[in-house]
Amino acid sequence: VLALANQKGGVGKTTTAVNLSAYLAARGYQILLIDIDPQGNATSSLGVDKESCDLSIYDVLNDRLPLLDAVVPAGQDLPRLAIVPSTSVLLGAETEAALTTADERERRLAEALTTLPRGFYDLVIVDCPPSLGLLTLNALTAAEGVIIPIQCEFLALEGLAQLANNIELVKRTFNQRLDILGVLLTMYDGRTRLSAQVADEVRRFFPNRLFETAIPRGVHLAEAPSYGQSILHYDPASRGALAYSAVADETLARLHLVAPVPVAAEVLR
Repeated sequence: VLALANQKGGVGKTTTAVNLSAYLAARGYQILLIDIDPQGNATSSLGVDKESCDLSIYDVLNDRLPLLDAVVPAGQDLPRLAIVPSTSVLLGAETEAALTTADERERRLAEALTTLPRGFYDLVIVDCPPSLGLLTLNALTAAEGVIIPIQCEFLALEGLAQLANNIELVKRTFNQRLDILGVLLTMYDGRTRLSAQVADEVRRFFPNRLFETAIPRGVHLAEAPSYGQSILHYDPASRGALAYSAVADETLARLHLVAPVPVAAEVLR
């Protein structure tokens, strides 16, 4: 289980969750993307109509619905990719008594994951909300690894120490398996001194954790969600697509996994 987390919004967290999931599925892995963000952007980015979803992650967390009951196919010509959608109903999850006063409320997602048949999915990716609240805590308590997307601006570095401290606190208190798998620079512009400075700062803060690949700024990455597509299908030849393909390979390497099936040529056309 990998969580995509950063308490700051607009850093490319959902973009990374969606596109990393798509490329890993294209490489032959059975991937489940869980949208635990009340905004539901990962859900709509894959072309799933939130209003037509009878069940969502809210039902899983609040009513202890078996996780598989809420899974819907992601489409995208990627049969190995599925998603547990999020809808606006999740907005009340952190304030409703059923969740906030429950014993071990931070373990609801971890508990739900145990209802999946063993080996049914090769990897579960969780897109967290831009906060360090109960929903993100559920994701971190359930995950073995965290990927932290960071926008290449100095303001994006604010709160980085708090995020690292919170991850360490969750590790000590709730989930000893948790570790930072990597830090991913997004909206990177190699022509600017600022991007290089942010990269150096992140490298000092997270030694040996920075992904070698940085995600460049690009209009195609911003356009793809409006068409309900990952960048793999919207514009597979774009710089952003090639970058996320490389990030998928780095992720597999960090997880010590080998792709069971190479990316089909027709998928990348």
